[in-house]
Amino acid sequence: MDLRLLPLLLFLLVSSASAADLEDPLIQQVVPGVGEDLLNAEAHFSSFIQRFGKSYADEKEHAHRFSVFKANLRRARRHQRLDPTAVHGVTQFSDLTPSEFRRQYLGLRRPSLSSSHEAPILPTGDLPPDFDWRDHGAVTGVKNQGSCGSCWSFSAAAALEGANFLATGNLESLSEQQLVDCDHECDLEDPDSCDSGCNGGLMTTAFQYLLKAGGLEREADYPYTGADRGGCKFDKSKIAASVLNFSVVSIDEDQIAANLVKHGPLAVGINAIFMQTYVGGVSCPYICGRHLDHGVLLVGYGAAGYSPIRFKEKPYWIIKNSWGESWGENGYYKICRGRNVCGVDSMVSSVSAVHTTHT
Repeated sequence: MDLRLLPLLLFLLVSSASAADLEDPLIQQVVPGVGEDLLNAEAHFSSFIQRFGKSYADEKEHAHRFSVFKANLRRARRHQRLDPTAVHGVTQFSDLTPSEFRRQYLGLRRPSLSSSHEAPILPTGDLPPDFDWRDHGAVTGVKNQGSCGSCWSFSAAAALEGANFLATGNLESLSEQQLVDCDHECDLEDPDSCDSGCNGGLMTTAFQYLLKAGGLEREADYPYTGADRGGCKFDKSKIAASVLNFSVVSIDEDQIAANLVKHGPLAVGINAIFMQTYVGGVSCPYICGRHLDHGVLLVGYGAAGYSPIRFKEKPYWIIKNSWGESWGENGYYKICRGRNVCGVDSMVSSVSAVHTTHT
């Protein structure tokens, strides 16, 4: 067997696997020979603590986190070999185990198969070769969800921010906390998929809630706390943006691009297993599950060249994340287009806004 075909064969075997299926044992089989001894690990850990302002309760906790940090250095090296067009290394999550990372920072619930809001097919013949809504004023600054599984609320609110900009010409930073506190909407076809604050939710059910509630307040009027506060403080008189309707976009990448250009930034689900160690570049791993566990915002697309020569020009999506500007490329993630990598094309939704009379 030609070993050069191994990455492709493994991709075909596990392309629909869950995140749990892609933990270190499998990756170790795919990328053998990664050494256990890491030079200067203590120096890297000290730099990590200083850079990200980490502190630990006692020496026992410090030792435990150092052990986890070393494991994540090895994990980043494995990810680097599986994802050579990106850069993987130390991030603010390098002292968290994969399970801790998922529990604290991911929170996308399983979507139903409902197509009741299926988007109409759009023409794709005149799409620009690259596009970025940040260049057109439709994207607020990168926010930080903290250690709360509220990514779904950031994705939904950011999509409405863009849609409201297209409808009104004004870019308003909208309240994720209102969704965390007040949105307990459930998918009628899957009653277990209710939006549950820091315990996860879904962008489409968030849009359903907003249609019923009337809209979102500004972030300044209903600020983010990163916790379930135990009560809804929504004031309908302070609504700053209202949903007109929403739709689920086809998995076809040309349709995704067309909806992006026409309707504004899109709410997207993704498998985030490679994002814990992502530093920059275009992520295009040989293998990645399509179990969606993180909600993000699609703001644009483009293409870039790579070195060494064997990496040709590769088209990519531009993703706005909600882990602060210190993560990734100033808070952004680039993931390659073309084969639904990490499920990025599988759950895409657009929303349109109506000009509200509330002030």
